[in-house]
This record gives sequence, structure tokens and C-alpha cells, in this order.
Amino acid sequence: MNSRLASLQPYPFQRLAQLLQGIAPPADKQPIRLSLGEPQHAAPAFVLETLQSRLAGLSHYPVTRGSAELRQAIANWATRRFQLNKIALDPERHVLPVSGTREALFSIAQAAIDRRVNSQCPSVVMPNPFYQIYEGATLLAGARPYFLNAGEDNGFRTDFADVPDEIWTKVPLVYICSPGNPTGAVLRRDDFARLIGLAHKHDFLIASDECYSEIYFDEDKPPLGLLQVADELGIEDYQHCMAFHSLSKRSSLPGLRSGFVAGDGAVMEHYHQYRTYHGCALPPPTQAASAAAWNDEAHVRANRDQYRAKFDAVLKILKPVLDVDKPEAGFYLWPKLPRDDETFTRELYARENVLVLPGSYLSREFEGVNPGQNRARLALVAPLAECTEAAQRIRNYVESIK
Repeated sequence: MNSRLASLQPYPFQRLAQLLQGIAPPADKQPIRLSLGEPQHAAPAFVLETLQSRLAGLSHYPVTRGSAELRQAIANWATRRFQLNKIALDPERHVLPVSGTREALFSIAQAAIDRRVNSQCPSVVMPNPFYQIYEGATLLAGARPYFLNAGEDNGFRTDFADVPDEIWTKVPLVYICSPGNPTGAVLRRDDFARLIGLAHKHDFLIASDECYSEIYFDEDKPPLGLLQVADELGIEDYQHCMAFHSLSKRSSLPGLRSGFVAGDGAVMEHYHQYRTYHGCALPPPTQAASAAAWNDEAHVRANRDQYRAKFDAVLKILKPVLDVDKPEAGFYLWPKLPRDDETFTRELYARENVLVLPGSYLSREFEGVNPGQNRARLALVAPLAECTEAAQRIRNYVESIK
């Protein structure tokens, strides 16, 4: 086996299962899971109908590049959504469908990190807390994570000025996540612009995880994206920039395993070659259903309406007893807890049969700080009634320990 497998830490949900081992939650309370970020809204009916109507496509091998129909739908959506007015997003050069952003965020590190460049171990910059795939992909590619703590003092945003020049010289890849998982923080135009400038100066690739970009609260202020700022800056061919998007959150289709990567044309050519060997082409029915989803916005607006209602209801219950605020985007709450996050999680489960995820499981200690310590991630993915019931139980527990 690859010896680098030994460097992987247990996945957060493995750690959660160990933490809760031996606990019997109250049987008279329905279990409510806020620990897993799996959308539970109904899949759009027209997408399911399209999927069913194209099942005959299963008799053909799909191509890695995806159908022209899907790539055009993606390019049209991204152009509309991110106002790409200067640099045309070419569906032939700049777009590749992927089997979910998780797979693509992992594989881009394997394709982009070259351990032969110099004798030093490459460093991959990433936010802390973070989506665990960034770290695992980095370690298995033979590189070392370099964390940027995203805490309350900087609005939970990563500050790229904190990276020393001697680190930048060893960086082939930077992961960013906006809106952030788990914090919901959104990078500003200046954040993106600074990072793009650094990428051109030090010749690294930016992998921008934007899978929560369509869950936001103000219809007039959607979150910015990496390609949007690159377009505004006139970055030809979207050089050094790659944006990762998914239908899992946007369209409540996590089981479809469908997303896309768009950006740097020269990089995409090599990444496509890698993917032809990787064996990750989307099945033809999935491609057709995906194109239908990218072509429609009505179901996405309705999706956001459901999340708005849940945040309003849950925060009304929790704010009087917890240090918690509405995020800028995404569907997570990231409260500061009245006691350590593991104890809070265990006792909440034991007393109220509500599952949350300890914040320290989504972070690493860096420079003496674990920015997830004494926080928890609450995913408001369940139906409104369940979310409000969970919030009331959390409030009951918090009030009982004060």
C-alpha cells in the first residue's frame, strides 16, 4: 500500500462515531442529525424526469470531456452568474464536468503537484478550518499542508498576507473555499485579487471550492467567485484560476455526483488528459440531467427560500443562549460553545438525541491555535420542523448547564 496513507487522519465522522461510542440517547426523542452537510430538500422533479428519459444512454460509454450540451449549459450558467463579460468562458477549452467537487478537489492535487521541481517538499496553502479533502489530497500527493487560520478576529476569512515569501516559493497549489465550510465566510474582491496576483508572481494554481455559492440570503448580493474577479482583472485564459462547482447544494442533488471545474485553459488541457486515465466520466443520463439543472434558476431560488426560513427560525431560538450569528452564505451555523466541543457534542447527544460535529474535528492546530476548538458545525439541512425542534433541544441543553 502507498505509505502516505499512514499520514491521513481519521475522517471527522469516524472521530464522531468514536466519540459517541457507548452512548444510548433518549429513545423517546426522535434523532435529529445536524452533523452531516447532506441537503435533504426534494430533488427537482424536472431533473429526475430528464434523468429517467435518458436512461437509454447507459448503453454507451461516456467521454471524459462530457457532452457539448452539458459543457455549453455550464458555460452559459457561469457566464450569467459571474458576469464574465471580458474573457469568454469557452466550453471547449475552459470547462470540464466532474463527478462531484469532492472527487475533483482531490484529483487536482494529484495532477498539479510535481514533487520533482526541487528538493524541498511542496506546500499547499489551505484555510483552517477546512474541508478535509484538501488535507488528504495534499498528503497523498506528497506535499505538506500550510494552514491559514480563519478565526473570529478576521471575520473567518483567510489572510494571504500571513504566508511568508519562503513558503510561496514552494507552493504549487492553493485551496480556497468561499463561501466557507464550516464558517460561511465569503472572500472579498480584494482577497481574490491579492491571491490572483500572488499566483502570477509565484506561479501556482488556485483551486476555488465554490460549491456553497448558491446558498445565500440577499438575492441582490450573491457571493463573488474566483473567475468573476479574474474576468474583471482581464486575466487572459483565466490563467492560474480554477473554480469548482457542484449541483449537490445548489440543486439538492448530492446523489447525482455532478459538478464542474472551469478555468485556466492550459491547465485544463493537462487535467483532461489526467482524467482520461482517472476513469471518472459522468454517465450520459447524469449529463443530461445536469444540463437541465444548470439551465434552470427557479428551483435554486426556491431552495434558498427554504434555507432562509430555517435560519430565521433557528436563530430566533438559539441567539438568546448561544454566541452564534447568521453566516454570510452556506447552510451551516458555527456557534461558539459554553464548554469544549467534544463534551458539548457528547452531552447534547446523550440528553437530547441531536447530533452536531465538533469544530476541532474540522481544524488542525497551527501556530498554537485550533480555530475550530470550542465551536460546533450545525448543518441546517433537515426540514424546517426538524431544525426548529433541534434548536429548541440545543437551547434546553445549554440552559441546563449555565
